[in-house]
Amino acid sequence: MTEVYRRLPVGIQSFEKIRKNNFVYVDKTEYIYRLGRDYVQFFLSRPRRFGKSLFLSSLRAYWEGRKDLFSGLAIEKLEENNEEAWQPHPVFYFDFNGEDYDTTSVETVLDAHLKQWEKQYDITSDSLTLGGRFKNLLTEAARKTGRKCVVLVDEYDKPLLDLADNPEMQKRSKSVFKGFFSNLKNCDDYVRFVFITGVTKFHKVSIFSDLNHLKDISLNEEFSSICGMTEDEIRQYFAPEVKMLSENQHIDEEECMRELKKQYDGYRFHQDGADIYNPYSILNAFYDKEFGAYWFESGTPSFLLKQVRNNNFDVRRFSDRTIYANERILRDYTGESPDLVPLLYQSGYLTITEYDAARKRYTLGFPNNEVRYAFLESLMPEYVPSATAGNRLDIFTVDEYIENGETEKIMDVLTALFAGISYTSADAVFEHYFQSVIYILFTLLGQFTDCEVHTFNGRIDCRVLTRDYIYLFEFKRDDSADNALKQINDKGYTLPFAADRRKLINIGVSFDSEKRILSEWKAEE
Repeated sequence: MTEVYRRLPVGIQSFEKIRKNNFVYVDKTEYIYRLGRDYVQFFLSRPRRFGKSLFLSSLRAYWEGRKDLFSGLAIEKLEENNEEAWQPHPVFYFDFNGEDYDTTSVETVLDAHLKQWEKQYDITSDSLTLGGRFKNLLTEAARKTGRKCVVLVDEYDKPLLDLADNPEMQKRSKSVFKGFFSNLKNCDDYVRFVFITGVTKFHKVSIFSDLNHLKDISLNEEFSSICGMTEDEIRQYFAPEVKMLSENQHIDEEECMRELKKQYDGYRFHQDGADIYNPYSILNAFYDKEFGAYWFESGTPSFLLKQVRNNNFDVRRFSDRTIYANERILRDYTGESPDLVPLLYQSGYLTITEYDAARKRYTLGFPNNEVRYAFLESLMPEYVPSATAGNRLDIFTVDEYIENGETEKIMDVLTALFAGISYTSADAVFEHYFQSVIYILFTLLGQFTDCEVHTFNGRIDCRVLTRDYIYLFEFKRDDSADNALKQINDKGYTLPFAADRRKLINIGVSFDSEKRILSEWKAEE
């Protein structure tokens, strides 16, 4: 077995640490060169754990003139004839990560940053507001060094997302941003470069409306690969790790690449851009030599899951290619809008799957299996709080019964699941809930079995294929299980399996919308 141990930067966001300690680094410095040519203020939205902080760290090193850290990288050659390159500038790096904004105010974080820099540049601003102190810092630092300032803002929106369940405090934080970062506009003569990152672009935050020259590159084809990894980059930088992972999984290297693609690829940030792999998951998979679920484990906002349920978002649309958006919707998230599509896209749960140039319309869907299954697993308890392993109502229990042909036990679990749903009185909500739970349950079964859930007329509602069994499910609302079975036979749903050696089980299921229960089921072989 191949044993080539190299240092993988799992969770490391410091460019200096990676370069000084011989960690594997995927060279993104060409993008620094492209950005640095212009006197422009930039904004970049990418999902969490996608390499934004590392890229910002490399920008910091570049503007601080740390040429030693860029030896052998693309930008070294690109800048060799540029006399302006590697000249140190005053760099002000605002990092909004690492704080709990339910207990720590934005003002406290900004004040801590300003105190550090005021001490560094020997500036007194005691009588000024936070915004006034920032303006004073920019003008004085530029005057004392003779060079314009660079402002880098990492995860500006974390305070706003943390306060999603506290509208009053969120509004206050937005107001603080308005008074603080609007000074970038007023200090244009003292600022050389601005780069702001976040997961979301809050449409009504004045950090954007007040900065007339802020260029949003989130959907720009030229920068679509600025964060994350392309397949070519994985093959170029991680060939030893691909080999070790494939050997550990007892598959060949090309099959290993196909599995990595299914699990972690699929992000697209422009209709013509390359498919992008989640870097956090890729590095963890190489480190563990396993195809694990990593990105979702690093944290999913509970408010997002609640919003999907409370807004009656039709989760079946995640898979049936009916989530549409235009560029404006993908760029902006208002916070007050009931439309969850911008937030789901910017957070990384949806990505671009197709583009209709005539309509200028994007089609969105899950990027990969890691996101698909982890998101639905986390969403299920929002609909059915009792869906736990301790209650034997989890997906592994259902899979066990499916594999063993235990029809009665399968239906016992389904009956218990639907009895555990907390419905409202609205008839439409019942319809939404039972369809959502069916979709989530059987989509999750697709991890272990050949399972399809259909959401349109003319096809069986659900079919599950295992080694020994074929299950055909038809679901009815306020109708009999007999009629559900009759439809399976009348529509010829069983014909494709006539010559199959496996045991065929047809299951008709009826839901009672008045009692809000799975009222009846019947099976025939």
